[in-house]
Amino acid sequence: MPGMIIRKAKSTDLKSLIELLRILFALEKDFSFHACRQHRGLEMMLENDRGIMLVAERDTQVIGMCSGQLMISTAEGGFSLLVEDVVVDERWRGRGVGKKLLQALEDWAGKRDTVRFQLLADQSNKAGLKFYHNQSWQNTELICLCKRPMVINKREG
Repeated sequence: MPGMIIRKAKSTDLKSLIELLRILFALEKDFSFHACRQHRGLEMMLENDRGIMLVAERDTQVIGMCSGQLMISTAEGGFSLLVEDVVVDERWRGRGVGKKLLQALEDWAGKRDTVRFQLLADQSNKAGLKFYHNQSWQNTELICLCKRPMVINKREG
């Protein structure tokens, strides 16, 4: 898309990133939008030296984002990149924004000798799953399980 750039996110992008997460979490049944939590998580990602948050920008407007964090995979004997928060503003979907974001994320990870990319996607997000399959992502036999530590449950009620 002409005029679009992919760049590393900055703290001045936080307001736009929170709004993109609001869009994403409306699609995901397992997560609820809580602006304070998302703000805290985004700040942590911006400070994370083993991860990156990228934005797609056009005419100084953030129109999409994605993030990834490196983990060590004992199965692969190297780094695995956990891809999170891939979302493009509805008005800009279908124009290659998400594809460019993921490619930039894969390029970043490739420079760090990453041997596998992985992500979680909501089973009911048919458009998202179709997008990932079109980008050569494959289903696995693994499922995701989740548990919140008791200290979190008590703190947040």
